[in-house]
Amino acid sequence: MKKTIYSVLFLCGILVFSQESTKNDTIEQSGTKEIQEVILKAQRKKQFADKSVYTFDKEALEKARYAKDLLQTLPELQLDPVSNTITSTKGGTTLFLINGIEATDMQIRSVAPSEVVKVEYYDIPPARWATRADTVVNILTRSTETGYVFGADVSTALNTGFVNGSAYANYTKGKNNFGLEYSLNLRDYDDRRVNSIYDYQLNGKHYRSDENRKDHFGYTFQNVALRYTRLVPDNYAFQVKLNMDIFSRFSKGVGQSIFSEDHLKEEHAMFKNNGSDYMIPKLDLYYSKKIGEKDELSINVVGSHYTTHTSETAREWIVGSGLSVYDNDMVLKAKQTSLVGELAHTHDFKAGKLSSGYRISRSSISNDLNNLAGYSQYSVNYLEQYFYTEFAGKVNQFSYRIGAGLTNIHNKSAENTFDEWTFTPKVILAYQLKNNHNLRFTASYNPVSPWSNALSSNVLQLAPNIVQRGNPFLESQQVFSNNLTYSFNNKYFDFNAGLFYRYTNRVINQYYVQDDVLGGYALTYENGKNGQRYGVQLTGSYKPFGNSLFVIKAVITPTSETVKTSTGALIKNDYLGNYFSLSSEYKSFSLQYQFNIPVYSLSGAFMNTNENQNNVFVSYKYKNWTFSTGMYWIGMPSEYKTKSLPESLVDYKVHTQIMNNKSMFVLGLSYDFSKGKKTEIQRKLNNETAPAATF
Repeated sequence: MKKTIYSVLFLCGILVFSQESTKNDTIEQSGTKEIQEVILKAQRKKQFADKSVYTFDKEALEKARYAKDLLQTLPELQLDPVSNTITSTKGGTTLFLINGIEATDMQIRSVAPSEVVKVEYYDIPPARWATRADTVVNILTRSTETGYVFGADVSTALNTGFVNGSAYANYTKGKNNFGLEYSLNLRDYDDRRVNSIYDYQLNGKHYRSDENRKDHFGYTFQNVALRYTRLVPDNYAFQVKLNMDIFSRFSKGVGQSIFSEDHLKEEHAMFKNNGSDYMIPKLDLYYSKKIGEKDELSINVVGSHYTTHTSETAREWIVGSGLSVYDNDMVLKAKQTSLVGELAHTHDFKAGKLSSGYRISRSSISNDLNNLAGYSQYSVNYLEQYFYTEFAGKVNQFSYRIGAGLTNIHNKSAENTFDEWTFTPKVILAYQLKNNHNLRFTASYNPVSPWSNALSSNVLQLAPNIVQRGNPFLESQQVFSNNLTYSFNNKYFDFNAGLFYRYTNRVINQYYVQDDVLGGYALTYENGKNGQRYGVQLTGSYKPFGNSLFVIKAVITPTSETVKTSTGALIKNDYLGNYFSLSSEYKSFSLQYQFNIPVYSLSGAFMNTNENQNNVFVSYKYKNWTFSTGMYWIGMPSEYKTKSLPESLVDYKVHTQIMNNKSMFVLGLSYDFSKGKKTEIQRKLNNETAPAATF
């Protein structure tokens, strides 16, 4: 692995010093309100220390149906074919904004291409977003006093249950804006095939369970949102947003297994049914006020209250005798209240911008639980406070952003209380080497709280002698990240080469332990000693003709990762992450092909593959209509593999295939219309309450 990384670095070094120089680019000399930028006029890109800024030529604007199409042209963004949303090719969480306000996929669709002034791509998010997202994309638009826009789209498979649909409308009059949107994602697959193997030693005997199961599963996710915004330019902005997430899922499976105890074998049969549902109403209030010419104060409050219902019923029995091997009946009713509040202030100095703020988020969950351990009622509370301040400026060719924060994590359950304060510094340094060559370095330190499922007290039966448990005694992880990135772009290339190193103290690790309560083994969580992840990430796009007639996008990430468990055992893995996309646009036609080679990466005591991709899409635009078709997973089903490591007490393998997805043919139709332009606000705060607790 080290030889691979050294070879890649050597090639990157050759590329850096072999690029031909272009004409001098202009550097803005006006008063610094943001980290200053290098303007690359010919390439329509501006490189900041923490972000890239893209503009679009007339041809790109004319070909795009809406702003979402423009985002797909960015080198490090892609269209996720399953959800029909824009994601980062590098992975992680991506947050989308329109003029600084958090935006949904449909809000991005509601922006006409002619309204887009530029797009800011933050691969190093500012402090107010740094704890929420790995990448931030901000679409800056024009605004006017009157305008309206509406549209709808649907795409569906012809031979299985796959539907993506949405509709939206926005209307602006004077200083007021009204917005309404609805989306639907429906899946109903009746042929998911799962093979799972558990192999282990217990009480001096050798056990093996080889299970084959066929599932009928699906889910329905709906979102309804209503927004009202009032904007008085250079004075204040106010927005109220009502949002409703409606979700339900189910799985009904039957199967057989061969269960072995030493040399004795038994034929077993089983069924496994589970499901969950929730309806989350959210109220989001935002207010921002200009104070003089250099100061701005912003307030954001988000709240929700809802109930989640989760159930699982499973049974396994001996075919010949009908004797029960295990019965699992779990019912969980979780009432959840979440509240997020943030106060932020910005001040513009001649030398740069100072941003400071405080955010508090609290989730309280009351659980009524029936499971293998009996009936219980218990409550858990998650509280996180975050103080932050950062200053951004520029001196000649040198840009910087220096920040400091203080984070408090306070998690309380019936069994344990965890409370810790952590200092969270961050440093970003950037230097313009020459023209369109840039070098950037970033270092940060921050805590990551365990997720609610990991902290859960629930117990589920997975197989004979195997159960799954949460661990209420988990502590937060502490993550130290470093990145060194070289960027280069011209008419044909947009290229980034980055070295990364990530050290995680008290890394959360999922593993098998002997179960003293029910006997057998339990899959649970621990705080390992540490985890490390380092390597090289090469991302970018290549346009052989200097336009969108043919574009190649690629991500190649040779990576090494290690986890040191609480007992001191060292787990290692090397892999070559990858993703490729080929696209072409000609007049009203567009064509895109995506593919990857799945690889195994570490996830606690397991190694998991990422989802395979082999997809092609074609679309044709006629006036306000767009006709599209495509095929997902050409010649193959979507599949997912997991295997345990040699250090595991239980040798576990699972291979899942969704046969309904194999060569899935999809047709789509959309209509989008706009007149005038709508008012948007430069919102400085964007928050979200905690996700539903389902385990």
